Amino acid sequence: MKNAALKKHYIFFIGEELPQPEAHLVQSTNAANAAANLGYSTVLVYPDKKAKVFNLANLARPFQPRQTPTELVKYYNLHDKLKVAPLPMPWPIDRFRSKFTDSNTIASKYYLPFHLLPTIKLVHSRNWNFVKAAIRNGVPAIYEHHHHEDKPFEPEIVNNPLLQIAVSVVETVRESMIKNGMPPEKVIKLHNGFNRLFMERQPEKAAEWRQKLLRDESQQLVVYAGALQQFKGIDVLIDVAKEMPYVQFACAGGKSTEVEYYQQLVKEKQIHNIKFLGYVLHNELASLLQAANVLAHPHCSGKAATFTSPLKLFDYFASGTPIVSTEIPSLVEFQDTQAIAAWCEPDNPSKFAESLKRVLETHPRKVEGYPDSIEFVKQFSWENRAAKILSYVDESLLPQMIV
Repeated sequence: MKNAALKKHYIFFIGEELPQPEAHLVQSTNAANAAANLGYSTVLVYPDKKAKVFNLANLARPFQPRQTPTELVKYYNLHDKLKVAPLPMPWPIDRFRSKFTDSNTIASKYYLPFHLLPTIKLVHSRNWNFVKAAIRNGVPAIYEHHHHEDKPFEPEIVNNPLLQIAVSVVETVRESMIKNGMPPEKVIKLHNGFNRLFMERQPEKAAEWRQKLLRDESQQLVVYAGALQQFKGIDVLIDVAKEMPYVQFACAGGKSTEVEYYQQLVKEKQIHNIKFLGYVLHNELASLLQAANVLAHPHCSGKAATFTSPLKLFDYFASGTPIVSTEIPSLVEFQDTQAIAAWCEPDNPSKFAESLKRVLETHPRKVEGYPDSIEFVKQFSWENRAAKILSYVDESLLPQMIV
């Protein structure tokens, strides 16, 4: 009974260092943050490759949940209830290509069974190897899987009662998971969510963004937030900007190499009305979205359009700013809502430009935002998503609530 009492933590494992400007890391950190906001004893676990090589104390007691550092709080818009536990990964881990020196192997084969196991009540991860290790060590687990893979799931894991539920964000990926051996009753489709801080109105900060980005207040601002990758429609948006030289475009997101590439591309194309801001910290991104006249959600057709997670779409909704979006399979179910002002076909800059022009004319910017959009998105909070997932977990296996 004493050991059972120690098992209290809801562990979210990420197999990559934090922070980094990746959509899947935004998703995973916000999922953990939401569970903590619901009151569960939640710890975000990830490798720390900056660990001191000879710090034996770190290696002797590596699992030490602590307050989330300010850097992560600002980077991902996290709250104060979430704890973190970076796992020290000293040299030569991840310095040589070998499964024996791979940080994910170290986390699954060493840290989990010998250091995390005594206090874990439930594991939640997009890392299949960590989920497998948890189940093999007698820990119930939740698996998130957001992309198509042809690799079959191990029957002894997916049929184990400790695998509580698997979660995907689009139906096409759910279907491919079932095809690869996941029992249909163990996999659900559940959208991502929005961070509630995006709903808080920030008129002063929004005004600062407009002053910074526009030549004068009369100019209109179109904002894109997300990855700077071709399939996401960035190249389409650049062509749209060329067709609308009187409108200012701003793109938030992307790695430094991607930002440099696109800055050079627009320079070569002599397009002067699109700015690439790089990764914008999430505690600043909400006000940028509210500063826009319209938010752009371009996307190319192709395989990615069948599974792409509409992560930024919910933050767009929460801002209350009109949205122009491309029609792709993963967004089809939102076509009946008034929260998106206009739809157009993918891969067509002219059509997207036409839609933007129309929405800029019919939807004047409102400092307080458009209420239909804000009301619509409330159902998609990260906290509602976390509660839905945990409703599939056996009550006896739920992590401890913090009073």
